[in-house]
Amino acid sequence: MSSRRHAAIVARLAEAGYTLPETPLPIAAYSPAVIAGSFAYTSGQLPLVNGKLALTGRVGDEEGDVSPRDAAEQAARCTLNALAALVAVLGDLSRITRVIKITGFVASSPDFTEQSSVVDGASRLLVTAFGDDGIHARSAVGVAALPKGSPVEVELVVQIADDSPSQ
Repeated sequence: MSSRRHAAIVARLAEAGYTLPETPLPIAAYSPAVIAGSFAYTSGQLPLVNGKLALTGRVGDEEGDVSPRDAAEQAARCTLNALAALVAVLGDLSRITRVIKITGFVASSPDFTEQSSVVDGASRLLVTAFGDDGIHARSAVGVAALPKGSPVEVELVVQIADDSPSQ
């Protein structure tokens, strides 16, 4: 695969206003991403920036902790962190041939039913980065709480190209 492809992906993200961060450090005993055969899996990623959450709380609370729009932006941040975790295990993003599935968890009030619109922040970022290869299967799940009070968490499954030398 080509580092030119990685540069093109990073450039598309930059055009949309996103910067690929450094790989976030795990907050417990796990690996941020692992490779298994032709797939790479990320652990659930929080929207950390420099190790801190910009927002905490639940979406749809009467107190208005986190708006759906802000939560969608945080879902995009989670996805950037997941891409950074993939860079750490793959070397760069050029080995990703297709985004297979994302799972988004949204800390939300019991009556909030728009989890899919929140997770769209992650989906849109992946299509921006990978074009048609970023179109994926998806689950958007409402939960009572997430680690550190995060409003959203995202995990990815991607198909990868074999990087072993040809024989």
